[in-house]
Amino acid sequence: MSGRGAAEDVAMNEPKSVKTYSSALGDADCVAGTFRYDAESLELHWSDEIYALHGYCRGEIVPTIELLYSHKHPEDRDRCRDVFAAACVSGGFFCSYHRLIDSRLREHRVLTAGEAVVEAGVLRAVDGFIIDLTSTLRWETERASREAVEGAVGTRSTIEQAKGILMGILRIGSDAAFDLLSTHSQHTNIKLSSTAADLVQLANSPHQAALLDAFVQELLLPSARAAGEDAVPGR
Repeated sequence: MSGRGAAEDVAMNEPKSVKTYSSALGDADCVAGTFRYDAESLELHWSDEIYALHGYCRGEIVPTIELLYSHKHPEDRDRCRDVFAAACVSGGFFCSYHRLIDSRLREHRVLTAGEAVVEAGVLRAVDGFIIDLTSTLRWETERASREAVEGAVGTRSTIEQAKGILMGILRIGSDAAFDLLSTHSQHTNIKLSSTAADLVQLANSPHQAALLDAFVQELLLPSARAAGEDAVPGR
């Protein structure tokens, strides 16, 4: 017989707290909670955070394994169940990143991880936690989008400056200046934006006038060869 009392059983099944940190959110909370499945009593215990993540308050529902899986996204449900079932047979750790649909039909991106304790081939308990990564992923996506837009704007600005430099030096039009940059990029396999940045840097350095002139001559070479001309146009 077990020497545990009722109070000890309650304490053992009470979900523990989990400490989290998200570099994307900084000091803001990264929602996470813990769960414990007692294989002997078939009871599933949730921390308050897990109730909230699923859209409930403690006392509203009785958590069960079936209820847990009913909140998984239909496309993720079977795979999550397979991962959990395999851990319950062999024991050890398990982890899955998937979508969770709460009671208000809001979608969350979560990471579920835990450990199944198997003794003598018998499942005793499963302890784990769920982290809501929705806010983290949204912030990371928005930051990446902002950086991409800022990078694109900066690149366009640099190319426009390079075109203006070529237009002034060679007395050519905007399209012709862009063609020189583009042709050089194709022949050298160097990004057009990098060529434009090098040209702008040289133009902004008065003591590198000779290098600027040599760079412009280099830009003209592919076009001159294609036209079969030895003379440098516009000079």
